[in-house]
Amino acid sequence: MKFIKQDLLTLLIGLFLFASCKNTSNIGLDVDPNTAIQGTLVNDQQVTSQTLKEPDFNTSILTQHPIGYMVDPIFGKTESSVGMTVTPPSLSYDFKTSPVLDSAVLVLNLAPQFYGDTATSKYSIDVYQLTAPILKLKASDAIPHNGTLLGNFNSKIFPNTKIKITDIVVGGKDTVRTVPAQIRIPLNKAFIQNTILTLPTTGTSTSDKFVQYFKGLYAEINKTSSTGTGGVAFLDFAGTNSYLQLVYKTTNASSGIDTVSTNFPIGTSSGTVTANINHDYTSTAVKTQLDNPGPAANPTQYGVTYLQDLGGVRTKISFPTLKNFTTTYGKAIINKAELVVDLSAGTFALPFAPSQRLSLYRWDIASQEVNLPDHDQSGTSSTGATYTGDARAKSDAVFGGYYDSLKNRYVFNVTAYVQDIIDGTKIDYGTYIAPSSLTATAFNLGTSRTTYSASRAVIGTFGSTTNRLKLNIYYTKIN
Repeated sequence: MKFIKQDLLTLLIGLFLFASCKNTSNIGLDVDPNTAIQGTLVNDQQVTSQTLKEPDFNTSILTQHPIGYMVDPIFGKTESSVGMTVTPPSLSYDFKTSPVLDSAVLVLNLAPQFYGDTATSKYSIDVYQLTAPILKLKASDAIPHNGTLLGNFNSKIFPNTKIKITDIVVGGKDTVRTVPAQIRIPLNKAFIQNTILTLPTTGTSTSDKFVQYFKGLYAEINKTSSTGTGGVAFLDFAGTNSYLQLVYKTTNASSGIDTVSTNFPIGTSSGTVTANINHDYTSTAVKTQLDNPGPAANPTQYGVTYLQDLGGVRTKISFPTLKNFTTTYGKAIINKAELVVDLSAGTFALPFAPSQRLSLYRWDIASQEVNLPDHDQSGTSSTGATYTGDARAKSDAVFGGYYDSLKNRYVFNVTAYVQDIIDGTKIDYGTYIAPSSLTATAFNLGTSRTTYSASRAVIGTFGSTTNRLKLNIYYTKIN
């Protein structure tokens, strides 16, 4: 009997505890339902979008320059050629007595970036002499050159495959070494003999004198001789691995005939390099949208919009209803806001893979490109000036914009930007989506986007059941 009473007592105590603790999070709180904080998701805010041509840009500021030709079933034809300043290996360079050229090779160091077909396409690259020293040209500016062919490369391009080359060793045995991927183009020996090896030391006394005399070299894709869908390679002119290599014999009074190998530098640190980039959207849906944008205040909304690097096209988006968010939902704190950008299905088959990263930036009141506050990190400019940025800025990984290959989309964290638009501290003058290099930094991603990619993407629009462009807002209402 004693045990039965104890069991009964234990049961009653247990029932009492369970009855008095329905929600452990409310223990010790006296919650007023009228002042309770509620979390809510809103995903029906309108996002308008419009395909626009990218503005022209100065290609001489790049350190990697595109060269190539490709035919894309969606984006049409893209072509890029390169003009290069050649400078002497040293001031007052002396070719000695009776120099006779053995070989002249244009060596172009390949950057790892490549867009298009490396498996089957062959690329025919022709080289010519410039007719004038390079000025700081924009992408749309033609690069003046003559029509005399100096050399040709005709092969596949493998940007990540090292090659073996032979170095000439004066007075010793030639050596073989492995170097990063290069394009090597033999040039016309008679031309180099007559234009460079005949120069007196006064012709190389300064780089400017040599440039005024020799002008430089120009390389372009020969579309007739190239095969396949093509692609765009990037030439790395940041270091000393691109040059004009001359191997010649000269007469030495003491030792007789000497063989000399010397490199004439081609690079952004020694001279100007520029690119001429052309996009031909004839008979494409891209052209249709560019030609039929609709009214500026209410652009025509298509089922998809387009993004293409190399000064191609970008998408302008706007959030016309955000300024009325408080009127509709009340005063709110934005816990999280994310812009979800879906790829359009069936638009990214190889070799035209989707952009691996997109940039998202905005216009200020002066129509200048600036970073969103969520990505406005502090940094140091090329001149050494420091920039403080926004205290709410996030890292690249948190801000987002990277391609999600599982869901075929891109997601940006735009919490601070959405809060600012809702609060009226920032005005939506236009927000832009464009392709970006994987290696671009937060400091220059929006304000001085690097063009080290030739990628493209077709993205969805607001209101579509598939191929969506959507703004998810998680907010807390403040009463």
